[in-house]
Amino acid sequence: MRRSLTVSAALALGLTLAAPVHADEATSYGAPEATGAVELSALGTYHADVFDASGAEIVAHDPRTQRLFVVNAAAAVVEVLDVSDPERPEKLFDLETAGVRAADGSVVERGGAANSVAVHGNVVAVAVEAADRTDDGWVVLFDTGGRAVNALRVGALPDMLTFTPEGRTLLVANEGEPNDDVTVDPEGSVSVIPVNRRPAALTQDDVRTADFRAWDEGRELHPDVRVYGPDLSTGEAGTPGRVARNLEPEYIVADTNHSAHVVLQEANAFAVLDLRRAEFTDILPFGTKDHMEPGNELDVSDRDGAITLANWPVRGMYQPDGFDSYRWRGQTLLVTANEGDARDWDGYSEETRLKDLELCEDAPGVREFLEDNDRGIGTVEELTADHNLGRLSVSTAEGLSEDGSCHEEIRSFGGRSFSIFGADGEQLFDSGSDFERITAEAAPEFFNSNHRENTFAGRSDDKGPEPEGVVLGEVRGRTYAFVGLERVGGVMVYDVTDPRAVTFAQYLNNRDFAEDPAGREAGDLGAEGLTFISAGDSPIPGTPVLAVANEVSGTTTLFRID
Repeated sequence: MRRSLTVSAALALGLTLAAPVHADEATSYGAPEATGAVELSALGTYHADVFDASGAEIVAHDPRTQRLFVVNAAAAVVEVLDVSDPERPEKLFDLETAGVRAADGSVVERGGAANSVAVHGNVVAVAVEAADRTDDGWVVLFDTGGRAVNALRVGALPDMLTFTPEGRTLLVANEGEPNDDVTVDPEGSVSVIPVNRRPAALTQDDVRTADFRAWDEGRELHPDVRVYGPDLSTGEAGTPGRVARNLEPEYIVADTNHSAHVVLQEANAFAVLDLRRAEFTDILPFGTKDHMEPGNELDVSDRDGAITLANWPVRGMYQPDGFDSYRWRGQTLLVTANEGDARDWDGYSEETRLKDLELCEDAPGVREFLEDNDRGIGTVEELTADHNLGRLSVSTAEGLSEDGSCHEEIRSFGGRSFSIFGADGEQLFDSGSDFERITAEAAPEFFNSNHRENTFAGRSDDKGPEPEGVVLGEVRGRTYAFVGLERVGGVMVYDVTDPRAVTFAQYLNNRDFAEDPAGREAGDLGAEGLTFISAGDSPIPGTPVLAVANEVSGTTTLFRID
């Protein structure tokens, strides 16, 4: 049997360590104590038998047929699995998108990729990017039996889609990434599609598009929303400007039938979408995480040979990927998985090592750190050594002095955490350094491992455990967040019923570090998409189930929640 890793530490929630903790100094890393209020256990796994080629990315569940729809980007299809017996998931057939004729007369190309899938009622929607990702993509509509009934043209690089709660409207996040040379940069947008009438009867005229052009035409943009990199605006009337091209919708949650929130990951912000008008009404920044604050420690080097959780003069940009929302005391709260992401193309890259960044001599955070730390680091040269902060991946586009000659502030990618934000952008909770402390206790010899290989601290200089996605679910009247870690792997479970009193429930990693990652016995690698199946919709009557798609191992695993 695979040796799944779980942790229940002996220290109380919220305890932090004043000094760095090294692997050779202590066996406890200050991890929060697991309450055990809920317990995940693996039921069954389906193997796409594809390693490190996005064999299982996004997963959606249909309770009426007890089928899972899993995006296999490697094959550019959606695999349909029967999970009526969740211990033995069985593949039934594929949803093939290539060759489907769209309502505008175009034909879905071969050579593109299926990026996302969503299910509501008898409708299955699949997002498909064009072979040239800067061209407009498609949404292909199927019935749950696998018959293609229609396709509609949407924006460039449709990367995620979702239905509104009652299923009448389909929302598509068109990321609009540039080409590798950054000579073509389509605008980001969200397509708003009514599917309340027969999907087969939809025409291209039914597709409305929400864009960001208003912020190029005089609407004030919050200064902390990141708009940066090459400006490919033509300046011609009616064409998208710099903001419209720069903002790239990553993920959507429809909070109600009339409104949605949209994460703009690279911009470190989120937008508010009015579905009645198909217009964005606001854009708000997530802000940054001060890694000098107690509780926000992180391990920053893959060259020091130790687990060193410490404070550093770095501000992390939260930049969530997946997120979910819930209601608390009449407010909409956003729960974010703070992955982090850089613009990193052949024609433009903002990512570099800190040691290659020109720091201002009087950079306040750095100066204060050098003057007052107990680690004997007294110079910039010592600070930027490989065994200290030198190898950390940071942004060249942020923290610049007014004249642009040097960097006054160090900005890293991601928060290595999950957060709860109010709809006004105020942060109500952040898990701080929990994820690195918990994973350090669970498997210290593979702390911050990558997902393609079994390594020690291989991701410490980048984004650590890299929380990728989060889904919320109600279990016996309590709301839980299930957070997937893309690199070291596994699922973190937290009770978020009250954002003022969040508790850690469990960490389970269905990965065997004793096995070759390329083999079946290694288990789950690269958690990407998560779906919560409620007790009422579950293939196990009365017992909730969590489905996790893992892009590197190409596995889809179901967990029962007790």
